[in-house]
Amino acid sequence: MKEFPDWADLPYFLAISNEGSFRAAATHLGSTHATVSRHLESLEKAYGSRLFNRSVEGLSLTLAGEELLPLAVRAEEAVLNARRRLMGLDREAVGRVRVSVPPSLAYNVLPEIFADFANKYPDIDLQIVVTNVFQDLTRNETDVSVRAAFGVTEDVLGRKVLQYWGHYFANADYIKRHIPNAGPLGEGLSWIGWGNRSEEKAWVKTSPFPNADFRHVAREGIMQVHMAEQGMGMVALPCYARHFSSKLQVVPSTNTYPDRSIWLLLHSDLRNAVRVRLFVEFVSSEIKKRRGMFEGEG
Repeated sequence: MKEFPDWADLPYFLAISNEGSFRAAATHLGSTHATVSRHLESLEKAYGSRLFNRSVEGLSLTLAGEELLPLAVRAEEAVLNARRRLMGLDREAVGRVRVSVPPSLAYNVLPEIFADFANKYPDIDLQIVVTNVFQDLTRNETDVSVRAAFGVTEDVLGRKVLQYWGHYFANADYIKRHIPNAGPLGEGLSWIGWGNRSEEKAWVKTSPFPNADFRHVAREGIMQVHMAEQGMGMVALPCYARHFSSKLQVVPSTNTYPDRSIWLLLHSDLRNAVRVRLFVEFVSSEIKKRRGMFEGEG
């Protein structure tokens, strides 16, 4: 006998065993006599054994059928228990939420928010991935994705929480040594950039220092913060970076500018899962409470 039965045929086998006939089994399952018979034949063929004796008195289990019956009952119970548990997870504040977050938010803004969420909902576990790579919700790589982006083009449910603003920063020593001697368009100053000149050209052109040079490049925001803290140049960062670095100062005579928005994205299949909905609502609310920090106040 096979170690793993044919799950699609087992309910028909159990119904026949419980009801005593094909017709009664069909009525119980809301099916037809022919369908019940076909599934039993499929199961008997898979096992190479007859599971019921047919006689004028009706159906009775063969030895193979008697051996299969307790296994089928346990399999059915396991499936029903799993279904009840998983459906319960969608209706209750329990279970796991997989979250993808970018480094720029992971190491300063979000830990406090996630900790408060965990305290409020102790039966919901967070599994967090920190990455600049957009996790694919449609491929079930994550349940919720926290994004910093200008827009979202994926076929997922998206909530735009708020737009944040950016500013230009450097450390105090760099400002003291270089800003007074700089040219009117930033000659003599240097940027810490994200990529090569062609990638940076657009935002540099609209910055207060379009003629400042690029000496250093880092494609990750936290590294840029540390580089600026060490006096390696000026850097364009979200305004909230200042709240998490005592060494960063706003470059004199510069203004804030509109930057990306923070989004909370989830797959449409999870919109009714309580644990996911609670997480999205909580994080969205907590980020909005910090609006001033994101918009450059203080």
